[in-house]
Amino acid sequence: MRAYFPFAMVVATLLALAVVAPARAQAPAGPLPPKPGAIIEPAPERQQRAPIRVRVNLVSTPVTVRDRKGELVLDLADKNFRVFDNGQEQKIQHFDLGGDPLSIVFVVETSSHVEPLLPAIRRSGIVFTQTVMAETAEAAVVGFDDSIAVLSPFTSDHEQIQRAINKLPEGTSGIQLYDGLERAVQLLQERPENRRRIIVAISESADTGSATKLGEVLREAQLANVTIYTIGLSTTAAELRAPPSQAAGPKLGPPATHPLPPMAGRPDTPETDAARMGNIDLLAAAIWLVKTAANGVGLGDKSLVLASTATGGLHLNTIRDRSIEKALDQIGGELHAQYVLSYQPPGDEPSGFHEIRVTVTRPGVDVRTRPGYYIAPPSS
Repeated sequence: MRAYFPFAMVVATLLALAVVAPARAQAPAGPLPPKPGAIIEPAPERQQRAPIRVRVNLVSTPVTVRDRKGELVLDLADKNFRVFDNGQEQKIQHFDLGGDPLSIVFVVETSSHVEPLLPAIRRSGIVFTQTVMAETAEAAVVGFDDSIAVLSPFTSDHEQIQRAINKLPEGTSGIQLYDGLERAVQLLQERPENRRRIIVAISESADTGSATKLGEVLREAQLANVTIYTIGLSTTAAELRAPPSQAAGPKLGPPATHPLPPMAGRPDTPETDAARMGNIDLLAAAIWLVKTAANGVGLGDKSLVLASTATGGLHLNTIRDRSIEKALDQIGGELHAQYVLSYQPPGDEPSGFHEIRVTVTRPGVDVRTRPGYYIAPPSS
């Protein structure tokens, strides 16, 4: 009985294999069955890809209001403001005066060109943390020369940010300003939408070797509601302070073209272009850069001021070392005394440049805000 039982089991097993083997041989090739307990997701339906559309969910625009003496006006309410998108008045959905939390990227040139100024920039770290960051901000630090380095990720720890600025490295001769700004925009795009997104850049107004074009950076900054404040170093200040007669206006388009609208009743000529631009029409140049996503011929020495103009920020020049600290102090004062208006454009926004215009009911004041934002045509 003991010998018979194992023999019977062997025979039964051989018979089962003989039945199953032909069935397996006839089964079509295919993927292995899922493991027990695995979640099986249905295969996606085949469908034609729809064109990519850009949807702007919320547009935020900083608004700085000053009186005739240049003093900040701080007693306006939301009812005193009107905001227009491509000429159409929008409903203000969020209104704030300096109270929203800030996310700030401190972008610093560390190239050998500014090595003599690095000690002054390092000393300015305490001004940045105390005046610009203040109590409600988080910050990150990005350095650039011929490469880009995130020297500190986002943190609200003032000491960590100050240490990163105090230890700014001495770099090589490259000045990848545009790539540095692009990295800062990318970092800010990851922050919550309820935070105001700010870049404070200290640099020469020059770029060598960036893979990104200035116009592309400004497009992304506008769509991400990023405001760029810039502090010019070294020869930048001297060039931007030159009398109008000593500086030629930039070429905004190819030779023999007239990119600006014609003057009423007069034909386009180089003289009329010069009359319209004067030294340089910063607003027109900034909008042209964003529309074309280009660097622009003759605009390299104006990169910093154009970045601020295109995003509603402020550009300040420096000559003496301590004016870096004064510039940061001025930027901090404005950031915490600035109105922010937000609205949601209705429906699908058409591609192209959207002009933003803000007016206030109080007469005799100067209003500064971002000029608009650009939506590229849909791609298939």
